[in-house]
Amino acid sequence: MDKLALKCRKKFLRYFPGGFGDETYVDWERGYKWTAHEKWNAELGAGDMKRLIAEGGHAEIAARAVRIESRTNLLFSFEKMALRDAVKSAAGATAFAEGLHAFLHGRGADDRRFEEWCTVVESLPRKQTRVLTWPVTTVFGFIAQPDRHIFLKPNVTRVAAKAYGFDFQYVSRPSWPTYRSLLDFATLVCRDQRDLKPRDQIDAQGFIWVQGSDEY
Repeated sequence: MDKLALKCRKKFLRYFPGGFGDETYVDWERGYKWTAHEKWNAELGAGDMKRLIAEGGHAEIAARAVRIESRTNLLFSFEKMALRDAVKSAAGATAFAEGLHAFLHGRGADDRRFEEWCTVVESLPRKQTRVLTWPVTTVFGFIAQPDRHIFLKPNVTRVAAKAYGFDFQYVSRPSWPTYRSLLDFATLVCRDQRDLKPRDQIDAQGFIWVQGSDEY
C-alpha cells in the first residue's frame, strides 16, 4: 500500500477504529444501506420481478423500487423527484421495470447490460431535471446486488480517488468505462483493507465516501 492509500486508511480508522465492523460505522454508513437491500430482497427479488412483469405489474415494480430507495439518503431530493416523475406514466414504468430486470437478471456481458440500462434511464420521461445521472443510474444495482454493484456520487468519488492515488477514468455521462473504473477502484480498496474485513460494495462505497465527503 502506497503512502496516499495508507493516509486514506488512517483517516477511515480515525473515525472507525473497529474497521468495517465498527458499531459507529454500521450506524452511520452501512446499516441503512443493508436495510434497503434486505427490503429489496423481500419485495423485489428476481422471482418477484419476473412474476410482476408477467402479470403486467410494471407500475408496482417501479413503485416498490422508488419507495425502497426513498428511505435512504443516497439520491438528492431533486433526483428522487425526477425519478418519481419518470415512472408515473405507464410507458415510463414499463421501460423502467423491464430495463431494470434485464440489467439485474438478464443474460449477456456486464458491459452490454450496463450500457443498455443507461439507455433505458436516458429514455425515461422527464419534466425538468434529467434522469440520466450517475446516482440514479447506479443506485438500484447497489441496493439490489451490493455484492456486484456500487453506487457513484461523482464529486465525492473523484476527490476520494485523487486522495487515494487512483486514476479514476471519470466521464460525466453514464457509461461502462467509467463504471468499470469505479469497480476497479472498489476492488483495490477492498484488497488493501482486507484485514478490516470488507463484506461487499457497501463497504467499498463507505470507505470511498469517508475519503471524499465534506462530512468527514
